[in-house]
Amino acid sequence: MLTQEDIDKLRNKEIKPQNLFVGKKSMPSETGETLDVVSPIDGNVFTTIANANENDVNNAVSIARKSFDSGSWSNASPQERKKTLYNFADLIEKHALELAVLGVRDNGTEINLALVAEPLSAAACVRYYAETIDKSYGEIAPTSKNILGLIHREPIGVVGAIIPWNFPLMIGSWKFAPALATGNSIIIKAAENASLTLLKLAELALEAGIPEGVFNVITGEGEITGKALAMHMDVDVIAFTGSGEVGRKILEYASLSNLKRVYLELGGKSPNIVFADTPNIDAAVTQSLGGIFRNSGQVCVAGSRLIIEESIADEFTEKLINQSKDLVVGDPLNLNSNFGAVSSNEQLMKNLKYVNSAIDDGAKLRIGGKQINKNTGGFYMEPTIFSDVDNQMTIAKEEVFGPVLSVIKCKNEEDAVQIANDTNYGLAAAVWTSDLSKAHRMIKSIRAGVVHVNCYGGADITVPLGGVKQSGNGHDRSLHALEKYTDLKSAWISL
Repeated sequence: MLTQEDIDKLRNKEIKPQNLFVGKKSMPSETGETLDVVSPIDGNVFTTIANANENDVNNAVSIARKSFDSGSWSNASPQERKKTLYNFADLIEKHALELAVLGVRDNGTEINLALVAEPLSAAACVRYYAETIDKSYGEIAPTSKNILGLIHREPIGVVGAIIPWNFPLMIGSWKFAPALATGNSIIIKAAENASLTLLKLAELALEAGIPEGVFNVITGEGEITGKALAMHMDVDVIAFTGSGEVGRKILEYASLSNLKRVYLELGGKSPNIVFADTPNIDAAVTQSLGGIFRNSGQVCVAGSRLIIEESIADEFTEKLINQSKDLVVGDPLNLNSNFGAVSSNEQLMKNLKYVNSAIDDGAKLRIGGKQINKNTGGFYMEPTIFSDVDNQMTIAKEEVFGPVLSVIKCKNEEDAVQIANDTNYGLAAAVWTSDLSKAHRMIKSIRAGVVHVNCYGGADITVPLGGVKQSGNGHDRSLHALEKYTDLKSAWISL
């Protein structure tokens, strides 16, 4: 059982300056430059990370390529890779609390969520893909009797994974676990403000028996380190989760270099649609609050547009506001906090600008909208709800990535679909209704990678996550993720 005493033993643990982890060791950047790690809990610098340059990236890619070509992992038997990945998962689980607290100090996620969503989720993800290794078969094509057509799946080579700051272990594992399971070598570019847990993971990977050079972690500024990785001629795949702005640049870098495959998950402006016939209004209110305010709204699938049928809109909104008043926003390492900190002062200021924009556009601020807990030095924001929002307002069109909810009224099912789809994004959505036929019509009509029914959130590694429109391409999670990290090779044999 998780206790406050266990957390407090780790909250002020000294963290030495962090280097890159490339090959089998920790190493400084070529120039020795570093970046400060500022905790969103109190605004204090508590360690540094290496600020890699292009030469550091070149070195990491060279080592990863050498490890792949050597066959130490790519040609290892399925049973050997499976056993090693199970060792890796066990070590992640063994160090789960240490990893969770370290991650919270780095990005501010509330500890109750962080423990489950980060190390424990990552361990489960690694085990899931470890189990696929000796259960994936090739194919025999239905050719004429004098031809044997064999279809093989082979590892693609060197994978670059660029990971965001909100859930680095969970989202990171969605990329490195299937990439490793299929025999690739990987270079993880961690976010500047959430690198620490991934660097620790690199140590655990080596301890688990993953050969040197197969699992590498580099840190640094995205416009330098991330660009160098995406431009590199010897990187075969880039898997990225982050903003649309950066995603476009990565596509451009791929086109200017070796036409590497690029898979993008670029966030969303997800509609959460509540009809008057919802089976349980109170449950819908509670889950809608969690769907937008969990992790201070810093969730790619956050239900940031609440679309409510007019006949229940006022009642539903009042219930939302009343429940919001009871939420505790504070020290993310305190078990009594419902929600933690915004990841950085930069992100907090961005959130507050969106609040001012919404007010200027005529939306009605019903609760929140301000920075709180300033005396801590940390970056905290009130849960914020706007009503009277028009879908054309900036607050309804752009991804805020903060604890800001837009309430939009709809007349009926047709109107709800129109509003839901009137966005550049298409990652997630939800529908609340007692009408099974309506639920199926909505699932079919809404353009999104996942549509929840009578819940918000809730999924596991067995189902894919991916978007449409400007929410990206390709899928994380499930067996479908394996396709991103393999090449199909056909053998045509004359008999």
